[in-house]
Amino acid sequence: MTALEGTSALVTGGGSGIGLACARRLAADGARVTVCGRTEARLKETGLRYVVADVTDEEQVRAAVAFAAEPAPLRAVVHSAGGTTSIGPLPDLDAGAWRATLELNATGTMLVLKHAARAMAPNGGGAFVAISSIASSNTHRWFGAYGVSKAAVDHLVRLGADELGGVGVRVNGIRPGLVRTELVAGFTDPGPILDDYLACMPLGRVGEPADIAEAARFLVGPESSWLTGQVINVDGGHHLRRGPDYRPVFEPMFGADALRGLPPEEG
Repeated sequence: MTALEGTSALVTGGGSGIGLACARRLAADGARVTVCGRTEARLKETGLRYVVADVTDEEQVRAAVAFAAEPAPLRAVVHSAGGTTSIGPLPDLDAGAWRATLELNATGTMLVLKHAARAMAPNGGGAFVAISSIASSNTHRWFGAYGVSKAAVDHLVRLGADELGGVGVRVNGIRPGLVRTELVAGFTDPGPILDDYLACMPLGRVGEPADIAEAARFLVGPESSWLTGQVINVDGGHHLRRGPDYRPVFEPMFGADALRGLPPEEG
């Protein structure tokens, strides 16, 4: 038997990128994997069992967790759903985009953890892995609510681990660095942004979704059974240095004065 055989797993944001890589890695090790996302066409293309759900909608999250637990006891949840609509200098930030990003990344993580814990606790526990970001620990200037919301995810990991250990639910997180996915395709192309990223990475290469999937597999498997409350950087060592310099992207959008912190002119 493989390590995850006889168990069920749920991967949110599982239609592409890091989430899909995690789902395929858990399936390869025997788990009955359900992927979750908002776009049914993309989920169908994975070839995996799927459920359509928005992680900011509690009833949809509740239903997705229940569906994932049907084939076998739910033992693993990898929460990869997330994103941002909030960018720009602080004096320019749109409050609606800020709130939407916090809702998606912070509240979405809470809802999935809440219902995953409810499903796992009566059956002996399980493992929850939140996909965070290096932006939670190293400032990414002009990223608006993104790093702030991911810092909330990191704290929720520690809080969940502390509260849920007594029922056998382990809660850990992963902070990816720059990973080659369609969401950051322009930034992994040759140019000043990629050059700056690589200059900040001791290992000097862009990450692949499989790098994150291997870490997630470890965190949900029996090999990490005495590990909880950890947020692991999987980033080529980027966290040891500084956040990336996005000035070449944001200065044409907002202007040099705005990037220095000057408020926009009224009128």
